[in-house]
Parts: sequence; structure tokens; C-alpha cells
Amino acid sequence: MAISAAREAVLQQAADHLLTARRTATPIHSLPEAVAPTTEEESFAIQDILALAYAPIGGWKVGAQSPEGVPFFCPLPAAWMGANGAVFRGMTHRLRGIEAEIAFRVGTALPPRATPYTREEVIVAMDGAYPAIEVLESSYVNPLAMPREHMLADLAIHGGFVAGPRIPDWQEIDWSQEHVVVTTDGVVRIENTGSNPGGTDLVRLLVYLANEGSTRTGGLKAGDWITTGSWTGVTWTSEGTEVVARFNNAGAVSLQFERTTH
Repeated sequence: MAISAAREAVLQQAADHLLTARRTATPIHSLPEAVAPTTEEESFAIQDILALAYAPIGGWKVGAQSPEGVPFFCPLPAAWMGANGAVFRGMTHRLRGIEAEIAFRVGTALPPRATPYTREEVIVAMDGAYPAIEVLESSYVNPLAMPREHMLADLAIHGGFVAGPRIPDWQEIDWSQEHVVVTTDGVVRIENTGSNPGGTDLVRLLVYLANEGSTRTGGLKAGDWITTGSWTGVTWTSEGTEVVARFNNAGAVSLQFERTTH
């Protein structure tokens, strides 16, 4: 069902609340009930407003709640992306949550078209797969306590991204057996095997984004990064922490949060 113009104006107010909370590092406990999204469609409409505010967009975060679940996705602001080993600075890094992921980079654009892209076409369009860390931040004081629609509206609590070296022969990896270990300052915090909640058929998520997702993405562009869901859940860290995510076949990636002086 299409969102009415009147409701779009209300959702703009919700986006304004989220933008102000992020930009001033003044988190809110919740959105006012009158402007809060009540459906996924409304959450995605708020995401699209935020995407304009944070443009340019450097890619997309896609995932699913189960291997058979319908994927969901949100934009990734290019300004929030860093190189492998990057130091994340600034007052907007408040929560410092991290997730270990596998990301892809688009090598050949996949513009919208009437005929859906096949799995093989999507694979060929990727320039490769990469180990990655997603940083989680939020407009909310306690994002994990919020209704799902509220979390989705807040860019699915995305706050940053780094990718490691390109994975050789990524198509030969049995993702169901892939093991990952996350350490913070050298201490093991979590390790898992084949643990992406959206399943280990990562290409399924890419195909969805290229086809059903194209009405919102405008098509996938060369150079876009695509993250495909957490293998480790959320690990909360603190200022000054160095984070390393190491996959047994997919390689390693790291970042650090700046230690502030008071």
C-alpha cells in the first residue's frame, strides 16, 4: 500500500528526530508515537530520507532473519566507510558495537531492468568478496530494546564499515563451515561457525538486492559495497579498543576506536 503524502510528511519528522540525535550525539529514548513507523514500508521510507541527508551512498546492508526469510536492506553512507585498520573518531561513536561480516563489492553495474538478473549474472558482476566489520551506532539510547520497525528506520543501527583484503576463490568456500573469531585488544570475545542468521547462501541476498531491491536502490552501481549479515551478533566495545575479525578461509579485517582525552 502506498504511503500517503500526509503520512510522508509525518515520517519526515521521524527522520528529523533521528538525524538530530545522531549529529549531536544526543540519543533519544524513542520516537514520538505520532511519528514512529508502524510498518517495514514506513521504516524504509524513513531510511530513504536519511539516505538523502547522508549522501553519497557507498553501498547497502542486506540481511534476513532466517535462511528462508525475506531479506531487508538499508543504505550505507560513503562517509562512514574506512580502510582496513581505520581509526574511528568523533563524538558520534558512542556505542561502538561491531559485527563480523562478509561483504561484496560490485564490479559491474546492475541497473534496474524488466527481466530479473540470474544468480550467475549477479556473481559475475561482483569484483569479489571481502571480510568486513560493521560498526553499530544508533539514535536511540538502547537500540536493541526498540521495536524492529524503529531499528530499521535508524538505518538498521548502522554506523560504519571497513573491509579487509579480497578473498581468493571465494566461490570455493563452504560458508556453512566457515569459522570466525572476534578479538578486542587481543582477547577473544566470540567465535562462531556458519552462523549468519540469514543463512550461508550469501548470493541469495545479493540476487534479492539486485532484483526486488532495485526499486529502492536505483540499481547496484560499480564500486558499491554490500554487507550480508552478522556472523557474530553484536559485540560492544569501548574507546581505544582494537577490533580484529578473523575468518579461517576468508581472511582478517580490523579497526580501532579512538581513545579520547579528557
